[in-house]
Amino acid sequence: MAKRVKKKRKIFKFFAFLIVMGVLAGIGLCIYCVSPITKDSERVSFNVEAGSSTTKIVNELKKDNLIRSRKFALLFIKINNIDTIKAGQYDLDRNMGLREIFSIITDTKHIKHDSITITFPEGKNMRGIVKIITENTKITENDIYNTLNDKEYLKSLMEDYWFLSDSILDSRIYYSLEGYLYPDTYEFDKDVDIKGIFKKMLDREGEILDKYKTTIDSSNTTVHKVLTMASIAELEGKTLEDRKNIIGVFYNRLNNHLPLGSDVTTYYAAKVDMGERDLYQAEIDQHNNYNTRPMSSAGYIPIGPISNPSDSAINAAINYNKNDYFYFVADKNGKVYFSKTDAEHISTIQKLKKEGLWFNYD
Repeated sequence: MAKRVKKKRKIFKFFAFLIVMGVLAGIGLCIYCVSPITKDSERVSFNVEAGSSTTKIVNELKKDNLIRSRKFALLFIKINNIDTIKAGQYDLDRNMGLREIFSIITDTKHIKHDSITITFPEGKNMRGIVKIITENTKITENDIYNTLNDKEYLKSLMEDYWFLSDSILDSRIYYSLEGYLYPDTYEFDKDVDIKGIFKKMLDREGEILDKYKTTIDSSNTTVHKVLTMASIAELEGKTLEDRKNIIGVFYNRLNNHLPLGSDVTTYYAAKVDMGERDLYQAEIDQHNNYNTRPMSSAGYIPIGPISNPSDSAINAAINYNKNDYFYFVADKNGKVYFSKTDAEHISTIQKLKKEGLWFNYD
C-alpha cells in the first residue's frame, strides 16, 4: 500500500514539475516576444496608413524588423484591448519593446508632422517618376539614376522581393525598376532618401502582385512579361474591358508572328512622352528593343515595361480576353476601336481622320 502511495506521489511530482516548467517556458516566451529586437539603437520611420487593418500594421512592424512575432503581437493587442492605433508617421527604434511600440502608435502626440505626401499617377514612366520625386524632395536626378544603375543594390532588392528577377539587370533596359514601382499616394519622411521611396513603392507592388502569384506561378508566363504587357495596356486603354481586349489582340498578333504595332512603345523607345509631340517617321521605323512598330519586332514584346501599371492593367494582362481581333486604335479621346481585318482597321482610321480624332505624325 505504501509503495502505491509513493508511486502516486512521484507521478504527481512529475506532472507538477512539467506544469511548472511549462509555465516558466511560457513566461520566458512572453518575455522574449515583448523584448526589443536589439539593444542597439536603430531608428525606423514607420508609417501607419489610414484605414489599415490591425493585421496589416502588425505585418508591417514585422517586415520592418520591429517585433519578434506577428502572432504574439496580435495576441498582445487583444489581451490589452488595443483598438486606437492612429494613422501617421512615427519614429520608432528597434531597441523598443512591444509595449513601448504600441504606446507610441496609439498616441497622436507621437505622430510626426514633418512628413510629405507624394502621389504617383498610374501609367507614369520612370522619367515622370523622377520628375515628381525631384519636385517634392531634395533628391537629385543623379541620385535616382545612380541608384537605378547600382547592380549591388538591385541584387539586394532581388533577395527581398520575390517578383524581382535577373530581368531588371538586363543592360538593354532603360531603367531597371521601370514597371515595378506601384503608382499610389505615399507618405514619406521629409528627409527620405531614394531607397526609402523605392522601398515603399516596391512594398506596395508586392501587395498587388501577391494576389496574382499563384496564377503566375502556375502559368508559362513571368512577372516581368506580365508587367511589360500591363504597362502597354495601361497606356493604350482606359477601362479594364478595353485593356483585356487589347492584351488579347497582342497575343493574337504574337501567335501569328506579327508586330504588336503599339504606338506607346514607339514613343517610349524614342524617349518622347505622349502628348509632347508627334513622332518622326524615322523614330517610328527605328529598330529598338522597345519599339513594336517595325516588322523586325514581329513575334516579340518589348524588353521590359514602358510604364508603371495599375492593378487594373495587371489584372488585364493576366486575365485577358481571348478574341478574334488583330487590330485596335484609340482616338484622341481614349475610345478604343477593335477590328478583325486590316481593311476594317483602315476604314476605322479613315473615319477618325475625317472626324478630327486621329493623331498625325510629322
